[in-house]
Amino acid sequence: MELILIRHLKTPGNEKRQYIGSTDEELSEQEVLNFKQKYKIDSYPQVQQVIVSPMKRCIQTAELIYPKNQITQEVLLKECDFGIFEGKTYEELKDREEYQAWLDSGGTIAFPEGEEQKEFRSRCVRGMLRQVNRLCKENVESAAFVVHGGTIMAVLEQLAEDQKDFYHWQVENGGGYRTLVNEDEWKSGIHRFRKIQKLGGAIE
Repeated sequence: MELILIRHLKTPGNEKRQYIGSTDEELSEQEVLNFKQKYKIDSYPQVQQVIVSPMKRCIQTAELIYPKNQITQEVLLKECDFGIFEGKTYEELKDREEYQAWLDSGGTIAFPEGEEQKEFRSRCVRGMLRQVNRLCKENVESAAFVVHGGTIMAVLEQLAEDQKDFYHWQVENGGGYRTLVNEDEWKSGIHRFRKIQKLGGAIE
């Protein structure tokens, strides 16, 4: 089975380089306009099923990329809640002690008043496992996940066959990866994403 992991297109907050996690922003109007001008039917691999984070930016992106597909929402694939950093930029945060502590940790400690990083990553993997288990049962041959950058990073850190750091898997808005799952292997309990390639790029 082929899986396509896509990060949503830009929101106004993304354009301003804000931390946008639990804020349920819609896509930037300019981003939608730009996308419609550039998009072709073969811009992204065609798939049988589309799964999304239930946040507006992911649903809208999925509707733009896959207008003919029915969309399934998976709540566990939502982006992290950035707590008091939510909606702020690096420039606004750089002199704050709690932000410097978070940077010094390599982004591993909990966001103040937000979601604990370990729980966020675990949640994303649980959501992915739940959906891939379902896809295997339904004998689906291809599916796309339109989610968040952090979600993709969390999932690939745990499930990629070549284990690499969380931040290795960063991807731009509208970018993503394609990967293969061996259904028999998966059903036997070996949960691995094989032959991961950047969309339009080389094997990672």
